Amino acid sequence: MRPWYRFCRVLCQLGFVLLFRGRVFGARNVPRRGPVVLACNHQSFLDPVLATVAVPRECHFMARDTLFRSPRFRRLIEALNAFPVRRGSADLAAVKETLRRLRAGAVVTAFPEATRTPDGALQPMRGGVLLMARKAGAPLVPTLIFGAFEAWPRGARLPRPAPILVAYGEPIWPDQLEGLPETAAADLLRQRLEGLLRRYGGLLPRRARPPRPPPGTRAMEPAAAID
Repeated sequence: MRPWYRFCRVLCQLGFVLLFRGRVFGARNVPRRGPVVLACNHQSFLDPVLATVAVPRECHFMARDTLFRSPRFRRLIEALNAFPVRRGSADLAAVKETLRRLRAGAVVTAFPEATRTPDGALQPMRGGVLLMARKAGAPLVPTLIFGAFEAWPRGARLPRPAPILVAYGEPIWPDQLEGLPETAAADLLRQRLEGLLRRYGGLLPRRARPPRPPPGTRAMEPAAAID
């Protein structure tokens, strides 16, 4: 881990604990070496930091291309291993870059919902990231971020203190995705995230619990290209 990355990580860990009373579960489920995809739900702008705050490896981030428009901010996030992806289109350059980093043994953080939730609930998953993980031979770690919607909901200019937890599920290995169509792979990921929500969601105060989707709802979209 580079000193610059380690320094930023320590600052983020302090903020996670002091401002958000952060708790982490299942960090041992993230492999310590080799390629990994952290497949996260998307609750707030804080999510890239929250998803990786407990991972003792440098992580890489798929980030929407509009974040790279400011030269200063671009230099910052590129120094922290972010790379751009165009939303709503088949971004072949982003696909190739993701595969390149995975094949080099990196941890790549991705958000299959593609955009932040409007209400705190899980949104439809897209299967493109899962298929890239399978192609690169990388395990997929379902990563639940919970409470961040209350800390920084859509429409709010700044975050506010609120309890947040992050939970890592057991990896989904490439052979478990073999032969699965895109929608089935996305459904498997959603089931794993829902399982983490059932297991850990009750640990936060009631006001920090987002509304849950109706039972049996599994709408899918086509893919875009401490304890």
